[in-house]
Amino acid sequence: MKVPIEITYRDVAKSDSIDSLIREKAAKMDQICDHITSCRVAIEKPHEFQRSGQPYRVRIEMRVPPGHVLVAKRESTEGDIHNDLQAIIRDAFDAIRRQLQKVNRQQHGQIKSHPEQETSALVDKLFPSEGYGFLRTMQGRQVYFNKNSVLYGDFERMSTGDGVRFVEQAGDEGPQASTVQLIDKPSRG
Repeated sequence: MKVPIEITYRDVAKSDSIDSLIREKAAKMDQICDHITSCRVAIEKPHEFQRSGQPYRVRIEMRVPPGHVLVAKRESTEGDIHNDLQAIIRDAFDAIRRQLQKVNRQQHGQIKSHPEQETSALVDKLFPSEGYGFLRTMQGRQVYFNKNSVLYGDFERMSTGDGVRFVEQAGDEGPQASTVQLIDKPSRG
């Protein structure tokens, strides 16, 4: 790391064993990516629970040029307030490690691109009672889809103008979407 790791304790007693664990985990991050510019770890006890146990929150913020800010936060919840602080720290570092590995792969061009899965379109025409519709791609082409090709049973939630991601294939009467995923509508309750 370009800058020494910063460890902050809030309403938690400072501990040499916790400091050592954090420094050890941070050193392993340097093995994944050798150009991390900073790493900040905050350990806090957010509030007192009515029940017994030690609730903790661990937040890690890591900066990787050019302009990546990675953040992982883990905390014990009411159901697992008996988790020890070291386990929560390990979970937080596992999460930040996965993010760091992804950024590192992106920077080295190792992430595969699947353009057929990234194609996006808008719902152009919809015939709900007949169970089908048409998408308009960003290039202006029209693609048929039916109710069965829409993921997660979202056909009933669709309306014209909704954004989708889809996989296209050749159909008997032209291009059709074999898989359609609604992307810019929040899921129901």
